[in-house]
Amino acid sequence: MAGEGRFLPAAHRFFPVQGVRLPQPTGPATLEAQFLAHRGELLRFLAARGAGDAAEDLLHELWLKLSAQGEIAVMAPRPYLMRAANRLMIDRHRSLTQGARRDAEWHALASEAQGASPAPAADRVVAGRQALARVEAALASLGERPAAIFRRHRVEDIPQRIIAEEFGVSLSTVEADLRRAYRALAELKERGDEV
Repeated sequence: MAGEGRFLPAAHRFFPVQGVRLPQPTGPATLEAQFLAHRGELLRFLAARGAGDAAEDLLHELWLKLSAQGEIAVMAPRPYLMRAANRLMIDRHRSLTQGARRDAEWHALASEAQGASPAPAADRVVAGRQALARVEAALASLGERPAAIFRRHRVEDIPQRIIAEEFGVSLSTVEADLRRAYRALAELKERGDEV
């Protein structure tokens, strides 16, 4: 039976048959070596398929996957690498489109939030105004200058040095007035009043 190993029945194509030797690849047999030999071509392949700036990242991901496989021999390493790179591009495309669709759906749901109004509820508006009135009263109890210094620094974001020049006082006086205002607001909060 001279040509017995040439034409294998379909059942034996994927399972080794004793006495049949498959041709071995020549040259560097590991995929990692083939990857390094075809790196530039793979990079151009990914860029041509629309990877753009992500081509290097995809190439690195391909390298990691090949490294994780260990040493395996492949009969046609270049087509194998191209197919693997193409599959990475397909996975990337799917991921990007699914992410974009998910974001679009989330934004649509967020904008249609069943009757939600961008304005706060009336009870929250009233509670906020009452809290502001309590803060204003606490600051007014300190005197005109400490309340004005607090507003200039915390609300208008003016540096302490400029405030000291405006009021004609030292920087330490501005700091002392701010400490008094902070202490008054902390006491207001400790009493359970909202600030």
